[in-house]
Formats: sequence, structure tokens, C-alpha cells
Amino acid sequence: MLDRRNLMIGGAAALVAGAGAVWSGMRQMGSMSDYEAGMASLRAPLPATPGPRDLVRFATLAANSHNTQAWAFRAIGNRIDILPDLTRATPVVDPDNHHLFISLGCAAENLSVAARSRGMAGEVSFDPVTSTLTFVHTAGSATDTALSDAIPLRQSTRGLYDGSTLTAAEIGLLDAAARDPGVELILITDRGQMGQLADLIAAANTAQIEDPAFMTELKSWMRFNPRRALSTGDGLFSATSGNPNLPEWLGPTMVNWMFTAESDNKKTAAKITSSAGLAVFVGAKEDPAHWVKTGRACQRFALQATALGLKHAFLNQPVEVAGYRPELAALIGVTGQRPDLVMRFGRGDAMPFSARRSVDAVMA
Repeated sequence: MLDRRNLMIGGAAALVAGAGAVWSGMRQMGSMSDYEAGMASLRAPLPATPGPRDLVRFATLAANSHNTQAWAFRAIGNRIDILPDLTRATPVVDPDNHHLFISLGCAAENLSVAARSRGMAGEVSFDPVTSTLTFVHTAGSATDTALSDAIPLRQSTRGLYDGSTLTAAEIGLLDAAARDPGVELILITDRGQMGQLADLIAAANTAQIEDPAFMTELKSWMRFNPRRALSTGDGLFSATSGNPNLPEWLGPTMVNWMFTAESDNKKTAAKITSSAGLAVFVGAKEDPAHWVKTGRACQRFALQATALGLKHAFLNQPVEVAGYRPELAALIGVTGQRPDLVMRFGRGDAMPFSARRSVDAVMA
């Protein structure tokens, strides 16, 4: 979902400058202007009277792991179902589909928030037998649109923030947005505790980068230029992390050559230092129903942050590497429980949006 490695492939331009074959490949990468036009179309405002496809489009703008978009939607009358698409699962980083169900929860929250803002309030339910989320809406009065308006603006912003602190009122709004009986939110703004968590993130990050299976899976979801990102409509586009565009054939090689745990950990540490705080989400139980709840709470937090003009990004390494979960739980005071998500937040500049598949592609 989730913040994937800030893969610094800096210096690639210098390495390939003047190489005819590489230049030919770079000409086939597509343009950022075409990419940004596509992203703007996907993020067009929600109509005053949205149909099912409009609501599904807004649902797909939710946070999701590796930007795999492992979901499918089915609309029947006043009901919209969200089903897991296991063909888009990531078994190395997410062997029990924990992130997948959190992603479904994020999409369900977007769907609910968008519909409610247009007078289509309803309830989200989860069937643990079929693993299906269902949203049923009825006619009613429109509600405050602040969170709905934030949906097309929200992004996992992986750059540096400005290091400023938040006001007590802003912290209070973030905390209230994520409040749910089945989810606990731990907000960390103390610099010493943030540093401890940064060390844990670095250790888990190192373990992942040194795991060949993890890196193979990660690279399979990386998109190195605008044309590839637009054609797939998914994955981790290098420009969204501030990295240069490269021919698709060259990108994985550059990752192998230049991406190291040491360099990535230094950049991640700087990003944490630049953040106003860290948020850790912990579900009351370790099962898909509570992972969905956690996703919904996380998405509300992210939308509230966006409505406040804040940015966020995920740093989930210590929840993804099982051996580091107990240490993370102890650090945040929930020993014996499984932390679900780690997010940094603060003020910063926007970056290019991640791609999304079309509504046609996600409708079952």
C-alpha cells in the first residue's frame, strides 16, 4: 500500500548519456504530460448525482499495497460489492493477504465517503465466508463533502516533508477521523520515539532488500516510465518517488546496480526526520474482518490529512517482516498484538499521482 521503497536510481542519465541504443529506448518511454493527463481524467470531480461507475472510480483511488489494485467491483441496483482479486496478490511480501484485505477496506471507505457526500448513505458489511465487502446505499441528504473532495487529491507522497509540527487541533482531527471500536491508532510525535521506530524500519527494510524473492516480486510491480505506467494502469511508477524515467528493459538492471539497503535507509531516515509524526494502526484481532476495519480507519485518516493540506506515506517494513512485529508492538505499547500499518505524515509538496486501472478493467 503502501509506501514501497524509494528506489533511487539517480545517476542513470549520466550512465546512459550518448548511448545510441539507450537513447532509442528512452524515446519510447512516453511523456509525463500524457501521463498526467490520464491521471487528471481518473481524478475528475465526482458528479452531483453519481452512478455506480462514478463511485467505483472514486473507490479505486484508495491506498493499496504495491499499487496492485487487487480488487474487483460488482454493481447491482443500490448495492456495490468489492471482491478480492487474488491474481494480483503479492505472496512474498503479503503471504496471508493481510495488506490485500486492508486495501479492500481502504476502497470500501472511499466508496462510502463518496456516496454519503452525495446523499447516498449506506453501510459496509464484510462476509468472511466469501471475503466480499458489500455497500448498500439509500436515498438521503448530502453530507459534508470535505473528505470526499479529498479522495482525488490523496496520494502516498514519498518525498521529503518540511519538518514542521502539527497543531493540537490538527492532531485531534486526525485521531478522531481514524476512531473505530475495532482499531487502535497510536500517534507518535516525540522525536526520540520516532528515531527508535526509524531504526526498526531500517532493520526490517534491510532484511527485505537482502531477500532475493522480495526484490523479484517488488521489481515485477515497478514501472519505469510513463508509457509503461499508463499501459498497465498499476504498479510503482518511478516518478511517483522522484526517480528518473528509464526504458523498461534498463530499469531492473539499474535497481540491481544502484539500489542498496544502506542508501535507501539513509533516505528513509531523512524522510522520517522531515515528518511531523508517525501513525501506527493496530486492529483488535488478527483476521480479515479486522484488517478491513483497519483499512477503513487508515483511509479516513489519510483523507482527513489530505483535507488539512497534509501529506502521508507508508513505511510498513516492520509489519511486513514477521520477525520485527513483536519489537514494534513493544515499542508502541501493544505487546502481544499485531501492528497492521505504519505511516508518516506532515507537510510537503505533491508528487505525480500513481496510476489506476480503468473502471471497465475492475468491474466484475
